[in-house]
Amino acid sequence: MSVVSSVLVPYASYLRVYEPLAAFPAAERAHWARYAGRERIPTAQDELRRSLADLAATPPVGVPAHESADAFVAEVDGVVCVCPWRTRLRGWLALDGLTDMFPGAVLDAVLPPVVRGQAVADHERWAERNPDARPWIRTAVWQVPVRWFVLFSDEEREYLEAGDGEPPLLRYRTPMVQARRRLARGLKTLRDSMDDGPLTEGLVDVGRWLEEFHPRALVELDYGGLVHALPAKQLAADRSAADVAEGIAALGAGEAERASEAYARLAERWRAVRDRQFAN
Repeated sequence: MSVVSSVLVPYASYLRVYEPLAAFPAAERAHWARYAGRERIPTAQDELRRSLADLAATPPVGVPAHESADAFVAEVDGVVCVCPWRTRLRGWLALDGLTDMFPGAVLDAVLPPVVRGQAVADHERWAERNPDARPWIRTAVWQVPVRWFVLFSDEEREYLEAGDGEPPLLRYRTPMVQARRRLARGLKTLRDSMDDGPLTEGLVDVGRWLEEFHPRALVELDYGGLVHALPAKQLAADRSAADVAEGIAALGAGEAERASEAYARLAERWRAVRDRQFAN
């Protein structure tokens, strides 16, 4: 194993959709069917390592020149489902948020303006030919957005401690129909209880995204590289989906104090994670 491939890359979380092979056009379906039979399927860490290798190149590669042919694979009730990486598309979409994440001088050093400009032009030309394209994966750094937890229940939480050279794992998985149902209920409760705000707007955005996929798809929230930023004890005790569900239920019942307590637990937990972003 090379030095680069042996290094774990933090600190991103992911919201993924795995669709059954039947959801894809025939040619792509055949590709994914063959792909799913491979002995080893690349992981999220593999994808991040490739992205960092591109940024380390001279000149840096902000967005891959060609779309990835890789995917994550899951089996749901005996049905093979895939989540295409679509790294190039996600790279274009991520460029829009970079100006909010980095000071201008830092951004120019990482991705010079000429590189960003070329990527934007490439995306505009591509989008004209592919107006309905959407990513199967959403990514967040140094956090799991609260709106993602609304899609899941605490019973769907999967936690595995680190062991035998393997990192810990914390994720939630749920059928698409459940994710949509919970989102609709949560959105109604929020709108009935308070004025529209960032959480409401975020849920609307996630809901529109989920509507693009097959109704028998699988939705996954993966803590990804964040497991390396959290102490094992804190990771094992993390019940963020339960806190979000309790907060929404309390709002629906008119119990403002209980809702505030659930939100305070959640906010404190994720504030501590985000603060690590600025640690030396």
